Amino acid sequence: MAALVLDCSVAIAWFVADEASPSGASLLDRVAKEGALVTGLWRLEVASALLAAERRRRIAAAMRGHALEALEELPITVDGETSRRAWTETLALAVTHKLTPYDAAYLELALRFELPLASYDKDLRNAAAKAGVTVLGR
Repeated sequence: MAALVLDCSVAIAWFVADEASPSGASLLDRVAKEGALVTGLWRLEVASALLAAERRRRIAAAMRGHALEALEELPITVDGETSRRAWTETLALAVTHKLTPYDAAYLELALRFELPLASYDKDLRNAAAKAGVTVLGR
C-alpha cells in the first residue's frame, strides 16, 4: 500500500530548479521508500507540466526526459477508479470545496484511501485540511 497521495505539483517541483525545497526532497525520499498513489490523470498532468516548463525555458528538453525516466522508476501506483468517480464523488468535492475536478480527484483519492496528501497547490491544500486530510509539503 502507498504511503501518500502525490499531487502533480510536488512531482514537478523535484525537477524544476526554482521550485526545489527541503520538503520536496523529503517527500521524494518517502515516495522512493514507501510508494505513492496518484489519480488516473496524473501522467497526463505531469507530461503537460513538464512540457509547459520546457516551453517557458524553465527546464531543458533533456530534463523533461530525465524527469519522466526518474518518475517511472518510483513506486507510484495509478488509481484505476479516477474516471468512474469523476461525475459523482469527485464532482461533489469540486463543488463543495470550489476546486477544479482535476484537483478534487486528488482529494477524493486521499479520502477514499485515508492517506495524507502531498501537494503544493494552495486551494487543494486548504480543501484537504477542511476535509480532515493530513496535508504534506511546504
